[in-house]
Amino acid sequence: MPYKFPLTSGNITRFFVIFNLLLLLTIGFMVHNSVGAWLTAKRYAMLDITHAVQKRIDTYRFATWQIYENLATSAAGTPPESLQETRLRPDVYYLEKNRRKTEALIFGSHDSSTLDMTLRMSNYLDTLWGAENGTWSMYFLNGQDNSLIMVSTLPLKDMATRFKESAVTTLVDARRAEMLQQANALDERESFSPLRRFAWQNDNYFTVRTTFNQPGHLATVVAFDLPMNDLVPRNMPLENFQLRQDSATSATTDADSDGDVQNTQIALVNPNLEISASLSTTPLQLVYRIPLTSLVVDTLHNLLWPLLASFLLMLLSLAGLFLLRQQSLRPSENQTAELDSLRVLNEEIVASLPVGLLVYDFASNRTIISNKIAEHLLPHLNLQKIINMSDQHQGVLQATVNNEVYEIRHARSVYSPNTQLFLMRDQDRELLVNKKLQKAQVVLDRNHQMRQQLLLNLGHALNQPLERVASKLEELNQTRQDNALQEVVEENQALARLVDDIVLLNRLETHDWLPDATSFNLQTLLDEITLELLPQVRRKGLTLLVNNHLNSDEVRFGDRRSIRKVLATLMHYSLTTTNWGKITLNVESPEARPDRLTMTLVDTGAGLSKDELGNADFPFLGETAQDRFGQASGLAFFLCKQLSKQLGGHLEIVAKEEIGSRYTMHFNLPLEHQQQQEEKLLEGVNALIEIAVDDVRKIVCHQLENWGANCITPDERFSGQDHDVLITDDPTKLVPWSLLLDGYEQGYQRLSDNQYRVNFNLSGALQDALLTLIEQQLSQGEVEEEPEQEELTPLLGGGYYQLFVETVPVDVKRLYTESADNDYSSLAQTAHRLKGVFAMLNLVPGKQLCETLEEHIKKCDDSNIKNTTSNIDAYVNQLLQQGNQ
Repeated sequence: MPYKFPLTSGNITRFFVIFNLLLLLTIGFMVHNSVGAWLTAKRYAMLDITHAVQKRIDTYRFATWQIYENLATSAAGTPPESLQETRLRPDVYYLEKNRRKTEALIFGSHDSSTLDMTLRMSNYLDTLWGAENGTWSMYFLNGQDNSLIMVSTLPLKDMATRFKESAVTTLVDARRAEMLQQANALDERESFSPLRRFAWQNDNYFTVRTTFNQPGHLATVVAFDLPMNDLVPRNMPLENFQLRQDSATSATTDADSDGDVQNTQIALVNPNLEISASLSTTPLQLVYRIPLTSLVVDTLHNLLWPLLASFLLMLLSLAGLFLLRQQSLRPSENQTAELDSLRVLNEEIVASLPVGLLVYDFASNRTIISNKIAEHLLPHLNLQKIINMSDQHQGVLQATVNNEVYEIRHARSVYSPNTQLFLMRDQDRELLVNKKLQKAQVVLDRNHQMRQQLLLNLGHALNQPLERVASKLEELNQTRQDNALQEVVEENQALARLVDDIVLLNRLETHDWLPDATSFNLQTLLDEITLELLPQVRRKGLTLLVNNHLNSDEVRFGDRRSIRKVLATLMHYSLTTTNWGKITLNVESPEARPDRLTMTLVDTGAGLSKDELGNADFPFLGETAQDRFGQASGLAFFLCKQLSKQLGGHLEIVAKEEIGSRYTMHFNLPLEHQQQQEEKLLEGVNALIEIAVDDVRKIVCHQLENWGANCITPDERFSGQDHDVLITDDPTKLVPWSLLLDGYEQGYQRLSDNQYRVNFNLSGALQDALLTLIEQQLSQGEVEEEPEQEELTPLLGGGYYQLFVETVPVDVKRLYTESADNDYSSLAQTAHRLKGVFAMLNLVPGKQLCETLEEHIKKCDDSNIKNTTSNIDAYVNQLLQQGNQ
């Protein structure tokens, strides 16, 4: 068994104490490392500053020797030049010169050689300080005449004349006193001043003084004021620096940077922290004083976020310790109330069990848990005997108490071996309950069967009267045209559809429905549905567009009746929900899956509500839409969805209120194999298309191009190009040999001898109208001849005979093959094509034989199909014999 950490008050406290100690140690190490890194950075900075100061001191040692040896000595032996000086004040003279980088003052009595020496020094320092920006000054105490020369980058002339007690005079007096003291000190040749500050320029500097002894004269002293501002980083205030004598000066230097860093020293001098570094070639020590408060502030600034996070973590740990000790480790009144509620809930659960429950402790011979059933049976049971017997029967046995049979199940506790669990079930009551449940299930199944049988018989009983009423109404509607009668016909049709839907849905639920898969022409199915919906479309003034993107002669294999049911039902529903606009049906098939068919029905109606969409999952769940002519069926969506599922497809409905609805139907309809047509029906026919509506033009052009016709528009038509027929939707553009398109026409209707009105949604009607127009166009102007000559002349003239020989015999052989295979759809297409050829050649007998063959094909009369095919074959052979003569 894995070790578990005991969750006691002491352990929790120790854990949090150790955690906080580790957190404090982490904070201490972090602060220590931060302070150490900060001090190391300052030590490196001090090292860089001392190297720079040492370099500057060495540079001006060399400059001092240059001034004394080369300038002062050489000037003493040269003849004086014509130099000008200006007396500013008593014993104060200003040297006039051209270059003004530096200015020079002479204090005290002097001769011309001193003036020339001053010019040489000033010119030399012009070159030395030419690229510097700070304040530089040089003081030369001449031992020959005891005069003092001052050369500086300061505006000495302006400063000396503007104020009586000027800063220059004060500065020179202080330097003269220092230099005289330096000259009188026999054992000190070079000395340094502490760090000083120009109050008026905020510049910090120190002075280097060098003494040169001359026999018989006073000592000559050269002093330079060397600035410090450009040597110190900006993050180190100059006020914190000191330059003082070094008591332990090392005579040797180490080139190693680590050794130089070790030469820097850190000392705590209350209340400051001092970092000192020695200047190796001077008896000086540069000291940087850091206030402890500044060190603490910088450390807190650098470690602000880590320290805040650490202290926040510490506060959270302390708060967690306090809450855990208050809530979890010490029982409170809330916990006591919770335990009481759990105990009451446990007793309630045990009391409501439908079986007897007994938990018995044999070590103490007491009952731990029991309910009323167990307490009722406990005096009549020997628990020890039950335990012994249950071990032999897998823990299950039966006992009879007061002529009642009980099943007793026994189990031992895993954690307490002396505790036993007993479950007591009344088998007589269970048998009674099971019998009642079985009877109820039988009654329920019988009710379902009766309901299904009732709906089935009701549907069959209503179908016959409805059909008789429909036939009577149709006869009355043909004899007289009455709007009220037409409304009655449509109401009767809606009632018939509803009864048919109920019967079909009942068959689907009882699994009595099986798909009736046959080969069918998809375009013919679309034409039938269009003809059925035309009266309602015309009555509501809507526009119906049936756009079949597939070939019109394409044959599919599937349940034609079910697909027609789904499509017609959804279109009726869409007509009800649409009060204006158009309804568009698009039929297409994916290129990757030619066996799949997708039909998309889109309307511009009022859309569908959520309640109506809920009818797709359960019929009549929500209120359906209605118009002034009727109400949509609440069974439509559910029936179409179930029927599509049975056909291996599915139905998708997407609707937005006040915008419209979209119904997408997917069906699995394999494409039947068809023989490739050698020549299309309208091959060589030129049709001029003048259609204003773009959707209508696309539908018509697709149909014509599918039949082999050449479609031209007025824009594409070149000058002089002839056309055979004009197709337009504008009555004002009608000319001889033209078709007028109308969406409300029941097929096609003759307007004049050479003009017809046709419905563009009906592919068959459009084809028949075109063929009729072409027949009339070919037959016009021909001279009446004898029947035999009338039949033979088209073959002999204009090269028609060769065309007849190449196409007609092949189609006749195809008639025999397709009739033997009982392929009625292909047979009907071949007969229709032959009829068109005979009509174009004005062979009336052949055309009549083909029309007779089409009638037999519709009736599936095999014997008459074979006889008529033989007659057509004999007629074609007769024409061929006449053409060879």
